[in-house]
Amino acid sequence: MHEFYLAGGHQMNAFTDFYVTIAQHPDLQHWLSHIPTKLDLWQTHKCHKFYSRWQKVLAKLSPITGAELQLDDGFYLQGDVPLIPQEQTKITNLLQTFKPWRKGPFYLHGIELETEWRSDWKWQRLIPHIQPLSGKTVLDVGCGNGYHMWRMLGAGATTVIGIDPSTLFLCQFRAIKALAQPNAPVFLLPLGIEDLPSHAAFDTVFSMGVLYHRCSPIDHILQLKAQLKVGGQLILETMVIEGDEQTVLTPIDRYGKMNNVWFLPSVKTLQVWLKKCGFTDIEVINVNTTSIEEQRRTDWMTSESLTDYLSSDQQLTVEGHPAPIRATITAIKG
Repeated sequence: MHEFYLAGGHQMNAFTDFYVTIAQHPDLQHWLSHIPTKLDLWQTHKCHKFYSRWQKVLAKLSPITGAELQLDDGFYLQGDVPLIPQEQTKITNLLQTFKPWRKGPFYLHGIELETEWRSDWKWQRLIPHIQPLSGKTVLDVGCGNGYHMWRMLGAGATTVIGIDPSTLFLCQFRAIKALAQPNAPVFLLPLGIEDLPSHAAFDTVFSMGVLYHRCSPIDHILQLKAQLKVGGQLILETMVIEGDEQTVLTPIDRYGKMNNVWFLPSVKTLQVWLKKCGFTDIEVINVNTTSIEEQRRTDWMTSESLTDYLSSDQQLTVEGHPAPIRATITAIKG
């Protein structure tokens, strides 16, 4: 039945632990007839040209004996005995191969991997307001390098699957997992949500920072709904603008120097969209203006960041649109 992950192909070996896990998961077993083909196509046609080079770097990373991973207040990996400076430098240099690092931060054996985003701040804002993740099967759509997936695991989730088509993010995730917990039930697939079987398999689905990149936001919401079990919770975070139920900003050209921003709804419009898609118990749990302290340039992400996307008074984007506001909304699949 599962000969595909014993065939010895390079791509198959890379995802064998994932296949073994879902083969034993009653809600995900059906993925075995679909996902391996999608991952084959990804490796053949879509993975980054540096993938082979990055894999050689990943092979040099492994857990440190006696290290413990603490996920309650962030991502902290530390052993009983501090690493010698030479070993710290080696790990730092290997991890810097995968710059730029967007989501984090990660604290690894005394190494402060300060990412562009303080993703821990976002997690602190939402975790008190969502249904408990203990014992849950969770999907993180547009997961980036997987920072929030580790926090989901720390909150008690039993299986966490993230999807993001970026090869670099996949390698960043694998680098962290190789150092921390290679056998952890946390997996990143370099796929989009359109590549997943439309089958209700998850207790909780996260989509954070994705909706405004979709040319059809209603279709995206319906795709998220299709992955949820009845009674499951959606956590949706996206950029919004001020306005009523009919307010949507569609940038003609760019928004904050991004050319892939399609729709920024008001919070009230977003609630209408969710209701029309059949969600119930819709709650706005946070509305937050993105600050230059939360998204910034660091030694691990040295290219442009939020200050370069805003006007001098930080009230507008450089194109003249309202500065970024992010809303997080929860909803239940009825």
